Amino acid sequence: MSDITVLVVDDEARMRKLIKDFLAQKGYSVIEAPDGEEALKVFEERQNEINLILLDVMMPKLDGWSVLRQIRQVSKVPIIMLTARGEEQDELFGFELGVDEYIAKPFSPKILVARVEAILKRTESDSREIKDYGGITIDSDGRTVQVDGKQVEMSLREYELLKYLVDNEGIALSRDKILNNVWNYDYYGDSRTIDSHIKKIRHKLGKKGKYIETMRGIGYKFEVK
Repeated sequence: MSDITVLVVDDEARMRKLIKDFLAQKGYSVIEAPDGEEALKVFEERQNEINLILLDVMMPKLDGWSVLRQIRQVSKVPIIMLTARGEEQDELFGFELGVDEYIAKPFSPKILVARVEAILKRTESDSREIKDYGGITIDSDGRTVQVDGKQVEMSLREYELLKYLVDNEGIALSRDKILNNVWNYDYYGDSRTIDSHIKKIRHKLGKKGKYIETMRGIGYKFEVK
């Protein structure tokens, strides 16, 4: 497991050491950051080697939410938030921003390690799988799309939008939720940009474009019929 690197971001040195010691026992490499500003600096310099981030919410200089927003603009790296807060609204807010998991303080280090292992296993599996959705084949690792075996060229944004829809197959997604998850939280443009992208994607999918259903007054839903 020595090829797995975890970025631990927490302003408490004792907490970072505790987490580092337990992760090291499992063979993980650990990079530390004492605040949000340092976390962003480290991530920018070493993004390609970081496999997961453990991110505290309440920190000086730059809080966890701000760090999360900026990282999600450029990366889908798994992020587990460490928070002393237990309010449902905070957790919902975090999931909207792209949090993969929550762990409330105080926590069992063994449980934390188990959560880390579970998320890494899941993301590793997802990145290697080629999934078929009624003739639409998506290779997550290669970021490619095929329709009935024929390659379909898509822009990065079109690919990410389609991937988000299929990952939530059967779920009606509002335009705001799509914007927050595909265009990221800091996008303040007109939500009609989604309609434009959906139109292009449907055209490229041909007959399979019917799988993307318009939910009047809500947004869109992907469902193989």
